[in-house]
Amino acid sequence: MSGPATTSAGTAQETRQSPGAPTVGGSLRAARFLAWLRQHRGMAAAAVVVAGALALIIGTQLAPKGDTFPLSVHNAGPEGARALGEILGRHGVSVRTPTRFDAALQDLHSSSSPTLLLYDRYGVLDAQQLAGLVSAAGRVVVVTPRLETLAALDSGIHQAGVVPDASPVLNPGCGYPDAETAGQVTGEGGFVYDGGTTCYRAAGAAGMLAVSADGRLAVLGSTAVLGNDKLDELGNAALAVRTLGASRDLVWYLPSIEDATADGSGKTLDDLAPGWARFLGPWLLVVALAAIVWRGRRHGPLVFEPLPVVVKAVETAEGRARLYQDSRAVEQARDNLRAGLLVRLARKLRLGPGATAEETIAAAARLLGRDAAGVRMLINERPTTEARLVAWSQAMDKLEKEVMTR
Repeated sequence: MSGPATTSAGTAQETRQSPGAPTVGGSLRAARFLAWLRQHRGMAAAAVVVAGALALIIGTQLAPKGDTFPLSVHNAGPEGARALGEILGRHGVSVRTPTRFDAALQDLHSSSSPTLLLYDRYGVLDAQQLAGLVSAAGRVVVVTPRLETLAALDSGIHQAGVVPDASPVLNPGCGYPDAETAGQVTGEGGFVYDGGTTCYRAAGAAGMLAVSADGRLAVLGSTAVLGNDKLDELGNAALAVRTLGASRDLVWYLPSIEDATADGSGKTLDDLAPGWARFLGPWLLVVALAAIVWRGRRHGPLVFEPLPVVVKAVETAEGRARLYQDSRAVEQARDNLRAGLLVRLARKLRLGPGATAEETIAAAARLLGRDAAGVRMLINERPTTEARLVAWSQAMDKLEKEVMTR
């Protein structure tokens, strides 16, 4: 007798200790959690939104980004210069792409006579930084420099305007060997410069390519000549290779906003912003969360209750008439009056719902003993003014009363 009882007790104990079996305490905890979630649904929704936004921001920052910087040798887009970088590499030119000012200086000092390509589209480098780059490089090619950059270089080259729209293709027009060998290049959207030896002149003495007297500085006023989009057109590739491939080492430097404080003289956006701006972001986040909680709360389901409101037919008719009057809808009012009259006449004359307007007009004329053409002319009349509409409606009302009294 003891064996079966012991076995049953052991089985019950195993059932109670089974981790997969639901327990009463777990059900109570789940019910309490669901009740709390229903009570604080606004806060829970706000937490989900904030968590999703943070996950999106973190994922965006950590995700690998493609190079989309204009004139970058790693950018394969139309504005990039990846094709030119590969061509220069095939010609034995080692292209280095530093991303900071200190790295660019180090790359220049590590070579005997390097060439520097400088494209400072934001003008973040100051005169001291530019002087350090020029002194460390054997030859400098500056692409579409700003006025401040040209002034800091102090090479005697000055900006003289833009290439006219009527000159999409420019001829060398100078004795500079690189330009003469390359031939025609794209002039669309380019800038022209004066001073030194100028080539690719659209009009006058200013040209899209200017070379200093000592030949160490060349100013190119077009990014299209170096970009992927038009590199295979005209002599763009030839001019780019001859201008940048004179040395075995090429430092391709595109300054960024981070280089503005490389020597401690510039200011970043954080430096220019007021002191209270750092608290603006957290404050806006708190306000957004408060708005979500405030507007996200619900005080229960909506209850629809029929209201004991009765609107008289005469009030609705008068209101519609005033709308027609305010909008000068004479034609629409005439159509409504005519349709209503025909329906009432057909009901009075027992013609049925399928009776046409001609059948109703003919039956009304027979009942009144009138000419059907006259009744038809009255009913089908189209008043053009409000005064005529009132007179016409009065005549229609008189006709209806005559039929109703028969």
